[in-house]
Amino acid sequence: MVGKANADDGSNALRAPSVPPARAPSAAVAEEYELARQKGTPEAFELFIARHGDAPLAEKARAELKRLAR
Repeated sequence: MVGKANADDGSNALRAPSVPPARAPSAAVAEEYELARQKGTPEAFELFIARHGDAPLAEKARAELKRLAR
């Protein structure tokens, strides 16, 4: 008689867990910039600049901050 394979036959032992791939850090920075832009407040842009002052989008945030200060 041919039996069914056991669920614990070891074939799943080498499979990686189902985890979503890591996001690119630049995607997270872009999302944070978009949130600051949506809020449109000086505080939102200041926080973005404080957290991501070296990011390319920091220059845009600084320009928005200057525009808001006028």
